[in-house]
Amino acid sequence: MESRNRFADITPAILLPIVLSLCLICGLIAVVTLFLFPSRTNPLESLYLQAYIRLNNDELHQAIGTDSTPRRFEVLPGSTANDIGIKLVTEGFISNGTLFARYAQYKNLDDDFVPGVFYLNETMDIPTILEVLTDPTPTTIRFTIRENMRIEEIAEQIDATPQLAFTGNDFLSLVRAGAPIPEDFRIAYGIPLGQSLEGFMYPATYEVPVAMPVEEFVEMLLSRFEQAITSDIVIAAAERGKTIYQIVIIASIVEREAVLDEERTLIASVYWNRLENNMRLEADPTVQYQLANNRQDGIWWPPITPLDYTTAEGPYNTYLNHGLPPGPIVSPASRSIIAAAKPAETDYLYFQTSCEGGGKHVFFRTFAEHQAYFELRQAGC
Repeated sequence: MESRNRFADITPAILLPIVLSLCLICGLIAVVTLFLFPSRTNPLESLYLQAYIRLNNDELHQAIGTDSTPRRFEVLPGSTANDIGIKLVTEGFISNGTLFARYAQYKNLDDDFVPGVFYLNETMDIPTILEVLTDPTPTTIRFTIRENMRIEEIAEQIDATPQLAFTGNDFLSLVRAGAPIPEDFRIAYGIPLGQSLEGFMYPATYEVPVAMPVEEFVEMLLSRFEQAITSDIVIAAAERGKTIYQIVIIASIVEREAVLDEERTLIASVYWNRLENNMRLEADPTVQYQLANNRQDGIWWPPITPLDYTTAEGPYNTYLNHGLPPGPIVSPASRSIIAAAKPAETDYLYFQTSCEGGGKHVFFRTFAEHQAYFELRQAGC
């Protein structure tokens, strides 16, 4: 009875300040917690994350290996921190996917992952990997080498891509005539000493790490070329008694001449037939290539006139010289390489643009047929 009377003596005037003080203290604790542990999570979860990170601090900053070779890692659209953590473990970049996801949450970066391709390595710890994967600045650049490009055009495109770590001149120093071609590559494909790597910079779209050295860039292009040279191509070249280098020379001319895929093997057959008949190739793209070499004015595929056939002096002008030119004139795609290795079986020796247009050509067995059609075209078809 006495204790009940004691509580009854506590008046609202006394209770109200106590309640208000408690509320104020709780509010201050919440504000301080949010300030010390800023997070999208609630204060209690923030406290838990901080404790978890502290307990696992050593593992957080421990790299999984010592190999600094960059390896490709892709973040898919919609990936969560847990998804990425699991993938990083699976691909051998970290050992604890949960720690990665919790650290991303702790740093308020679990919703900031950028979909795309990144290059990571085994020496990176979790904070470093998180920084890379949430950086909106790309770690790779898409770089496209088109069919029909000569090495100088590739160099110009490199200079037009300032994110790359090397210049067009850096690239040319490794691929132009006289550059140190890897000996095993040179021998495998029959490249003569002193020749350039023209024709071997395989046309494709590449994901180039922004920090990639020029040496690795060239190696990447050569590796892609090697993938395109299948055993069927090697066997077909050997059956013709030709090196891959000779096949690529014809393929580069076909690449400049052909518009329609179905005509590539026909065009290739014309050039092989001319060589077998001890005729000059008389390929217009080789005249353009030589003319550009002579002028050195940055116009790599200049229009040519009939006079250029006899005045564009140099080894690449196949109107003046017998046999194959010294080397390829562009980087051909696999379809042209296959056409050169496996040409159609024809007795055609000439071809010219068709009156039908659309990139079509007409093929002839004799010069008389070729000349008659040329006169028809001159008269307006």
